[in-house]
Amino acid sequence: MTRNGIRIIAGSAHPALAAEVAAHLGVALCPTRLVKFSNENMMFQVLENVREADVFVIQPSCPPESEGIIEALMMIDALKHASAARVTAVLPYFPYARSDKKDRPRISITARLMADLLETAGAARVLLTNLHSAQVQGFFRIPTDQLNATPLVCEYLKANRDLTDYVVVAGDVGEAKDAGEYASRLGLPMAVIDKRRFDDSESPRVVGLIGEVKGRHALIVDDEIASGGTVVEAARYLQAQGARRVEVAIVHPVLSGNAVEKLAASPIERGVVTNTLPIPPARQHPMIETVSVGRLLADAIAAIHGGASISALFT
Repeated sequence: MTRNGIRIIAGSAHPALAAEVAAHLGVALCPTRLVKFSNENMMFQVLENVREADVFVIQPSCPPESEGIIEALMMIDALKHASAARVTAVLPYFPYARSDKKDRPRISITARLMADLLETAGAARVLLTNLHSAQVQGFFRIPTDQLNATPLVCEYLKANRDLTDYVVVAGDVGEAKDAGEYASRLGLPMAVIDKRRFDDSESPRVVGLIGEVKGRHALIVDDEIASGGTVVEAARYLQAQGARRVEVAIVHPVLSGNAVEKLAASPIERGVVTNTLPIPPARQHPMIETVSVGRLLADAIAAIHGGASISALFT
């Protein structure tokens, strides 16, 4: 444990989540100043002494994404050179999470680049939530913990739904493992959609279904929802296969473009997401229910600060 205790720094991406985490920990947010100049440069300044402090910077990746990444790197660099004992980057949603492999010639594995930049800026460790691909954790050469928000979503569903006649549906084959966790925790059967993506568009095509949804309530699960094309196409297919109703359970509500309008106009009746990302007021909708990860992050931060194991939080 460091001499001057915990400091929580809120980036501009999700100050509400940072405030919630700080409240759970019983500490005040560290005062900071972010200036954006007319030439689009930025300046970050921490407004109190952080020498020998254990500092946690909370900054998920959301629009404007590139600006938010630079801000996070500037915050970490400033804290390192202000003699913080340790700086932990808390990234509930990791930047460029989908760019995790070289699946075509002459491209960047940008998720690995993000890991390198965080370490170069001065992060001593990283705290993440539900990575799109587990291999991204291996891109880091510094200690990295990945939390799992799926149990929070499952507990919410059990408390707020009559799960009789529900079936968990993986949005694609790659999501089958995570869907299996939902099915196990909820005690439900499972089905898998065979989805193919034939180009760079965000409109995949469903070509088949493994399992039975006829006469059941279908619960589509995935780690994130971006444009909404995947779940909307899946929902229409499930409805055509005889599902009585369709809902979704998603950890990261990216909700880019007109995703909310797509969801509202689709067969999907309700959706559960977490607050790893902020949902701007213009994109909030009564059909979207939110579960907070604030307590989960706070418990992990307390364990890291105290040198305790956080393995129990992984599950």
